[in-house]
Amino acid sequence: MRVITGGIPNIPGNSVYEQMKYLEENDDQIRLLMLREPRGYLPLCCNLIVPAKDERAKDGYIIMEQTEYPLMSGGNTISVATVLLETGMIPMEEPVTRFNLEAPVGLIGIEAFCENGKVKGVRFKNQPAFAVHLDKIIDVPHIGKVKVDVAWGGMFYVIADYKQFKKIERYKDLELTPDKGDMICEVEALILKAAHE
Repeated sequence: MRVITGGIPNIPGNSVYEQMKYLEENDDQIRLLMLREPRGYLPLCCNLIVPAKDERAKDGYIIMEQTEYPLMSGGNTISVATVLLETGMIPMEEPVTRFNLEAPVGLIGIEAFCENGKVKGVRFKNQPAFAVHLDKIIDVPHIGKVKVDVAWGGMFYVIADYKQFKKIERYKDLELTPDKGDMICEVEALILKAAHE
């Protein structure tokens, strides 16, 4: 995951969330430059370090992915914390460095485990996750009625137990194994489209 540590002009906004929305709605060129060909590739993410607006945070960061600006991402948070510490932008204290970062979603508590000037591991306290729907039945074309949970944990997720599809002839051999990746992707795409609708 890429982390841009400087060289970006001031971004309007009174919070990191407002800055993220400004980029999303008015100035998407950094995301496109960093993530699209020839500089980027499909699974790549990029983070932009910005001054924190919340006085409890050491720094802020805006997450940029291929199609969106997520409010929160665990992997991106770990990358940002690592870069901030290993470049000295935030002083490292061994064996553990604790600080807050401001993500678009709000304050994220960081606990970084450090040794010999390197970050060996990062834990973070995220904003609270919550369920929007539990055991919600949605009608999925080509599959039928599907039971899902919808939860927020940095972004919204639709969660379905794969075992419910095994009663459908086409998916009777469905397992969560690499060799069934095509079938998993097919079911996932159908569920996601129905959930959006």
